[in-house]
Amino acid sequence: MAFLSSFKSTVFLWFLIMSACGNSEKQPKNSLEPRIGQTQVIENKPIIVGANSTQEYIGLLKGKKIGVVANLTSVIFKENGHTHLVDSLLSLDIDIKKVFAPEHGFRGQADAGEKVKDGLDAKTGLPLISLYGKNRKPSAELLEDLDLVLFDIQDVGVRFYTYIATLQLVMEACAESNIPVVVLDRPNPNAHYVDGPTMEKEHTGFLGMTTIPLVYGMTIGEYATMINDEGWLTDKVKVNLTVIPLKHYTHDSEYSLPIRPSPNLPNDTAINLYPSLGLFEGTNINAGRGTEFQFQRYGASFMDSTQYDFNYLPKPNFGSKNPKENGKICYGKDLSETSPMNEVSLKWLIDAYKNTPDKSKFFNTSGFTKHAGTALLQQQIENGLSEGEIKATWQSDLESFKAVRAKYLIYD
Repeated sequence: MAFLSSFKSTVFLWFLIMSACGNSEKQPKNSLEPRIGQTQVIENKPIIVGANSTQEYIGLLKGKKIGVVANLTSVIFKENGHTHLVDSLLSLDIDIKKVFAPEHGFRGQADAGEKVKDGLDAKTGLPLISLYGKNRKPSAELLEDLDLVLFDIQDVGVRFYTYIATLQLVMEACAESNIPVVVLDRPNPNAHYVDGPTMEKEHTGFLGMTTIPLVYGMTIGEYATMINDEGWLTDKVKVNLTVIPLKHYTHDSEYSLPIRPSPNLPNDTAINLYPSLGLFEGTNINAGRGTEFQFQRYGASFMDSTQYDFNYLPKPNFGSKNPKENGKICYGKDLSETSPMNEVSLKWLIDAYKNTPDKSKFFNTSGFTKHAGTALLQQQIENGLSEGEIKATWQSDLESFKAVRAKYLIYD
C-alpha cells in the first residue's frame, strides 16, 4: 500500500495515551471501538475532517432551516472524544428541522439490507426520515420546509457501499427543489488506488448508480463534485453544491476510522478487504457475517472441506440477525492477518468457486451482477479465466475513468 512513511498521529492520540498510561491491555484487533483514528500527517499536522472546520460552514447554516443527512459517523472530534454533528449544531442554535437516515439508520444499529424506519431521535426529539425504506430519495414534500441540506457520512470508497447512492439521490432531490447542499468531507480509507470492474449502465441501481469502477479512489466530497459536474443527476440537473474540504490530507494518507462506519466493518483490515470480499455478497458464500471477523474470512458448509484447514460457525450477532450459513460449519480461509492491499483481489473468489463441488450453489446471479456491476465477471470465473486475464479486461475502462477523476481531485 502506497501509504506515507512518516509517523502516525491522531487528532487526540496524545490525550488517549496520557489517560491510559500504565494500562498494557491491548484493544481487540477486530474492533474499532474505542480506538482513536490514526492518521498520517502532512508536516506533522493531523488530518482535520470537514465537520471540524465549523467556522467554514456555520455561516451557511445560520438563520436557515436545515436538514441533515447523517449517521453515527457524523461527529466533530474533540480533545477528549467527539460529539455528534447534530448535537453540536443544536448547541450553536442552528435550526435543524429533520435528520435523514441512510442504510443502518441514524444510530447505526440496523443490519445490512434491513429497512430503516421513520421515527423520532430519542436524544434530540428530531424527526428521523428514512432513506433506506420505502423511500430512498427525499420527496419534494419532505424538502419543502428546508433552506439547505447538510450531508456528513463516512464513506469507505467502494461502489456498492450504499452511502454514495444516498448522496446522489439527495443531491438530485435538492437540485429539483432548488435547495443547496453542503458536503462535509471525510477521508476515504481506500482512496489510495482505483481498481475493479466498471459499472455497466444497464446494471446501475442502488449498489452502483454511475459508471465508475468498484474502487474509485475519491473522497465523498470529491465524488459529489464529480456527480454534479459530470451531469450524472437525472436530466443532468445540477445542485448548488459546497464541499467543506479536509485539511492536511492526501490520497496516500493512512486513516484508521475512529468509529466503525457500519455494523459489519469492524476494523481497518475489514475495510481494506471489503472491495474484494464484498463480492461474496452476490454469492452464497459467507464472508464473515455472523462472526466477529466480518469481511476477514470466507467459507461455506458446501465447500470442499478437504481443501481447507480453517473452519468457523456463523451465528446471529450485532449487525447480522440471519447470516448466510447460519449455524453451519463453514470451511474456508481466515484473512485477518492479511497485509494491507492496494488492489481488488479476485484470488479468493476464484478459490472459493473452484472448491465448490456443486457449482449451482455458488452464485446468486442477480445479486452478483449488481455487486460486480457487470454480468461478465461471473462468466469469466465460470469459464476458468485467471485473475490476471480477468483484470486485464478492466484496464481500458480504468484508464478512461482516471482521466475524468483527475478533474475533480481536491487533494494530491
